Amino acid sequence: MASSNSYKSDVLSVNATEASLDKNGLEKVIGMGVRLASLDFYRGLVMVLLMLEASGLYDHIFNMTTPGSFLHSIANQFKHYPWHGLHFWDLIQPAFMFIAGTAMAFSLTRQMTMGRSWNQQAKHAFKRSWWLFFWGVFDYAVRGDHLSFELWDVLTQLSFTMLVAFLVFRWKAGSQILLSIGLLILTEFLYRFIQIPGFDQPFTDQHNFGNYIDLILMNKINSGGWVAINCIPTAAHTIWGLVAGKWLLTKPDNKSKIAPVIILGALALLVGYGLDIAGITPIIKKIATSSFTLVSGGYCLLALAFLYFWIDVMKHTRFLPFFTIVGMNSIFIYLFFEIVVNRWLSNYINTIVNGVISPIGISQAAIAIIGALAIFMVEWYLCFWLYQKKIFFKL
Repeated sequence: MASSNSYKSDVLSVNATEASLDKNGLEKVIGMGVRLASLDFYRGLVMVLLMLEASGLYDHIFNMTTPGSFLHSIANQFKHYPWHGLHFWDLIQPAFMFIAGTAMAFSLTRQMTMGRSWNQQAKHAFKRSWWLFFWGVFDYAVRGDHLSFELWDVLTQLSFTMLVAFLVFRWKAGSQILLSIGLLILTEFLYRFIQIPGFDQPFTDQHNFGNYIDLILMNKINSGGWVAINCIPTAAHTIWGLVAGKWLLTKPDNKSKIAPVIILGALALLVGYGLDIAGITPIIKKIATSSFTLVSGGYCLLALAFLYFWIDVMKHTRFLPFFTIVGMNSIFIYLFFEIVVNRWLSNYINTIVNGVISPIGISQAAIAIIGALAIFMVEWYLCFWLYQKKIFFKL
């Protein structure tokens, strides 16, 4: 599962000294290592935000600030919206899945230039999806003193969306986008027209089609409103990431690379918000309605376009290593803070921090913030240590 080649990440890097387009319209690249710095940063930024959330920092700030204050309002943006609506934090999982698609475009392009057949690529893709599914289930396999089977983890969702994206990788961009729209239409149909007694209210928590499927798959319903079939509409996120990645590889100049990404992102925002404002389909992250998928995907596309322009075109690379070092081991650090930090290390470090600092007379709120930052630094230093040792975990 680990690789020891310097600065190597199979899902991000392509090798290039010469470039040409093959019969599939993909840039053929061979030679010395080249990376898309904006994609490295984007992935690292998402992981850093998740690490800070795992440390408890956002909750501590939210709890210590006065309701209605500016800082409290900002902290509230780092919580999922309860149901109908959108917060900044609702965009993190879509970004995670979108980036995976963009990285896949670079990885598969590199594999094609190395002469790997479709069958070889498919074998790797199915193996990767299996491991994503396994770790997603394993993440929540223990609940208190008993075992649990749950399909709500982002890795479990990603195991499906990555496989779909792989299967359509060689399609033309128009066909890939049409498929993503088809998945959103399918989601609308399932929620609106499959009438199951007690689960026939499309956009009502605990009474929708997604809840019904969860009863079949897991014999339980998530109290928070999450549903397993979110993987169907959110496959669009990974497909759009794939489309954007292929555009960045094939367009001849920087301006033409960015333009279609911006246009697709703007259209997704327009349609998504339009569906919500018109009262057709509400923006609900927890069941990944089509309007939510479009809006969040639109933001992901615009973010990639901005970062590509700012970092790869304008060459603003200061402070990038702080984030990219984390992105190099994204799956590892995700599992680390989900399993190790949340279940043990967080309490351990907080106890140490409290014991050392509380005699000084600092407030408990301040101690909580210091403890959260200490947890984050442990996580970041672990990524830094792995990077120094040239150890990169991948699936």
